[in-house]
Amino acid sequence: MSFRQSVAHLQQESAARDRSATAAELLAQTAAFYQLQLHRHPEAMQYLAQRGLRDSALIEELGIGYAPGGNLRRHLAAQGYSLDLLLHAGLIDNQGRDAFCRRVIFPCRQHGQIVNLYGRSIGAGFPHRLLPRSKGGLFAWESVSLCSTVILVEGLFDLAALWQSGFRNTTSAIGTHLTSAQLDQLCDQPGRLVYIAFDQDENQSGQQASQQLARRLERSGATARIVKLPAGHDPSSYFVAGTTAADFTALLAGAQRL
Repeated sequence: MSFRQSVAHLQQESAARDRSATAAELLAQTAAFYQLQLHRHPEAMQYLAQRGLRDSALIEELGIGYAPGGNLRRHLAAQGYSLDLLLHAGLIDNQGRDAFCRRVIFPCRQHGQIVNLYGRSIGAGFPHRLLPRSKGGLFAWESVSLCSTVILVEGLFDLAALWQSGFRNTTSAIGTHLTSAQLDQLCDQPGRLVYIAFDQDENQSGQQASQQLARRLERSGATARIVKLPAGHDPSSYFVAGTTAADFTALLAGAQRL
């Protein structure tokens, strides 16, 4: 490169780093704000209780929050964030409304930084929402990465239910499709045993996704076993229905390879 080209290249790299740092700070501010809102809105705490999540220490550890709607833009503007930045991040829509309105929020972290936010609707809205950016690696992977046996679930309430019951080796891809990077995470330890505990759907979508993923894992050097939950259940609803840790342990013991 010429001197001018080198300077331009370095300026572009510096600007990209600045944008990345600003985005990470913005998501951290947003997650902290939502976390403060959680206990101020009874409907959010009632929803968590309905989903079987009552451990206050776990709720805090996971950074769970709530987006009541209507006040995020004002809060972030007071912190110096521009309207354009909020729009670009997907935190508000073109009408200035909170994109996560009436949703319980889970911050998705990677290498200690929040890279995305997952929102679960407590009302009539579409159930799942992520910001229009990478969801990062497997959820809470830093807590699980050294385990030789891992439980993989679809949803974050599934993960919360299992963590609450003592199965701290549980992670989630937030859905049934694993990116190549997430698959690499699961297979970074030769011979790792991965229990796939996906939803038992009436349309068989969870079961089919389990089988497809089990084949991918086996081809990549892991050992995969499929956990067969009762019909119509996911791990979260299974525990809400009154199951115990011993019951789930028995399901793990009965899990089978393809």
